[in-house]
Amino acid sequence: MDIDTAAATCDQVLDAVSEAVIADRFFLETVLTGVLARGHVLLEDVPGTGKTLTARSVATALGLSFSRVQFTPDLLPADVTGTNIYDERDRSFDFSPGPIFANVVLADEINRAPPKTQAALLEAMEEGQVTVDGETHSLPEPFFVIATQNPVEQEGTFALPEAQVDRFVVKSAIGYPELDGEIELLRRRAGREAQSPSIERILDREAVLAIRRAPEDVRVDDDLFRYMAELARETRTDRRVRVGVSPRGTQRLFEASRARAVIEGREFVTPDDVKRVAQSVLAHRLVLTADARVEDVQKSDVVADVLDRVVVPTLD
Repeated sequence: MDIDTAAATCDQVLDAVSEAVIADRFFLETVLTGVLARGHVLLEDVPGTGKTLTARSVATALGLSFSRVQFTPDLLPADVTGTNIYDERDRSFDFSPGPIFANVVLADEINRAPPKTQAALLEAMEEGQVTVDGETHSLPEPFFVIATQNPVEQEGTFALPEAQVDRFVVKSAIGYPELDGEIELLRRRAGREAQSPSIERILDREAVLAIRRAPEDVRVDDDLFRYMAELARETRTDRRVRVGVSPRGTQRLFEASRARAVIEGREFVTPDDVKRVAQSVLAHRLVLTADARVEDVQKSDVVADVLDRVVVPTLD
């Protein structure tokens, strides 16, 4: 799929999702950026803002199989990955796939489950496979996780392990709608019998695979390679940061920037593409110092300062 076709298709998907989700267009573009970058998306916000609806709507518009896992304190790893069940007739064990065996998996309120269950997703998110009782099972292609979490300050939540957070290409928040948006939400609800809106299917599995290959054709100049690397390295020297962006994070910045260029319909990455994805790609990877947390420093502020400090390259 060429860049122009991919960009037009992205617009169709975003328009379809917008029919169901009252949200800022840039937020929906961020979610789609994660999909195009062949990664996973983490949505954090208070309950009732539309995180689950967003995930379900994206899966429907893309025409992919979808499953939802409601994470709870008593959820076991086998409840996610599946387990071997003994067949008395054959006297053998048969693997019963868990809900993770879908193209799009909604890990709903992921930080309500204990770390052991959260860690069950790590292999799936990184390798596209799960291992149960020593046997490896491949997940469907494409496969990506859209996880939602409530703010960690809320009761009954666990902070995600840093290794798991690093697996998400982007993290974003839907936020509360504007007044006009909330009125429109009520108007749409009044005009239908079903509580959940219907979504138009735009793509199918083969088309999604094709559109995810489109960023591979996007050109990135050497000056932008240096710019991305300098942004990541600058986070590691900031006095407010205990652990900066890892090399994996630098690669994700590169992949998300190319995906952003596709959404914009360009065959090359610009510094603005990097800037537009930097917050959603980099901020959640930072671990702040104890002093910074006491001073109520926000990770987004650190990334903003880094963007101000690093010299932006001028492309010909």
